[in-house]
Amino acid sequence: MSFAGILGRDFVGALGFPTPQSSSVPPGFLPTDSQSPFLHDMHGIHQGELVNIGVLGATGTVGQRFIALLESHPYFVVHALGASARSAGKAYSKAVNWKQTTPIPASVRDLPVHACEPEHFRECVVVFSGLDADVAGDIEAAFRAADLAVFSNAKSYRRDPHVPLIVPLVNTSHLSIIPQQRSLHTPPLRKGFIVTNANCSTTGVVIPLAALERAFGPVESCLITTMQAVSGAGYPGVPSLDIFDNIVPYIPGEEEKMEWETLKILGGIGESDAGAQAFDMHAGTPLRISASCTRVPVIEGHTETVSVRFARRPPPSPQQVREALLAYTPEAQTLGCPSAPRHAIYVHEEDDRPQPRLDRNYQQGAGVSVGRVRQCRVLDVKFVVLVNNVNIGAATSSIINAEVAIAKGVITL
Repeated sequence: MSFAGILGRDFVGALGFPTPQSSSVPPGFLPTDSQSPFLHDMHGIHQGELVNIGVLGATGTVGQRFIALLESHPYFVVHALGASARSAGKAYSKAVNWKQTTPIPASVRDLPVHACEPEHFRECVVVFSGLDADVAGDIEAAFRAADLAVFSNAKSYRRDPHVPLIVPLVNTSHLSIIPQQRSLHTPPLRKGFIVTNANCSTTGVVIPLAALERAFGPVESCLITTMQAVSGAGYPGVPSLDIFDNIVPYIPGEEEKMEWETLKILGGIGESDAGAQAFDMHAGTPLRISASCTRVPVIEGHTETVSVRFARRPPPSPQQVREALLAYTPEAQTLGCPSAPRHAIYVHEEDDRPQPRLDRNYQQGAGVSVGRVRQCRVLDVKFVVLVNNVNIGAATSSIINAEVAIAKGVITL
């Protein structure tokens, strides 16, 4: 078997390692054909109906992952591709330096690559953006102004007071600010908007934090140390001489993103002094977060150690925390979104799990894995979380966000 094949989605089975069946998930967790989430009905879309989508930054790392994930989607169909001027006019297979572990989907190979201009995407209902942050801002704004629905992986609009920052397994209720975003645009928009998803390491930690706050009330303090895979730096990424036999203890801007984004995601939406909707940044119960972010020689999958203190006294026990994590069901699951995992959080009982190599592709990387839930002598409880940084930490989040927007009628077909 080739090295690329070993690193693919069948990694665990290919090497003969056990799958996570032994962990604390009820029997029957893995879907049979009749249980497949792709068979769920969703509000807002009829059986057999197809939805044209576009991908911006289609030749980049995140753009490629969008295309790989969308190949088997039950109703999203890749209709238009956008990339830089040097790629425009070429067939996709000629423009891309494909770095995924599966072949370029046949349906996309010969699609023409366009410049990232709205006129080429008029027939798209949804546009996914995998653009680099240094170019994303103006391009995404132009697509929104053209009345297109943009789901962005870039950081450009995460701090915008009218743009929701959504982790689809946490805060899909924040889609409620979209009508205000449309109305404040000049001129007001009928269909266009921008939704962003979070930084990949932020995504990994806010899913278990949301589960804990739902079960036990506000988290008061949180200490996080990340061990982030090199794929998080894009391609070609970190120079080999910097990362082999090494850990890099600094990722520019990463700690600030985690500490700020978590507040917007876990907070609610209230009313400003001017009467407009506004994100409250968790202000009602202040949450202090301290993050330390490192880069490690792992290809894919961010590992994070997390310690939390609850406002509630006495705090929950480690066993109560495990049960709450297992029981957590986000709206994306109840709506039957086809790309949502069966379980948002997979809780391991083994002392040495989760591990990136063994667990990053479980549920196609659409959920998070948690292990080593135990008492913390400084705060209350500590645990380890693993997130697939290029799936739920990037492209999968945008895809589920779009599925939820359709299910809730934010996007009308």
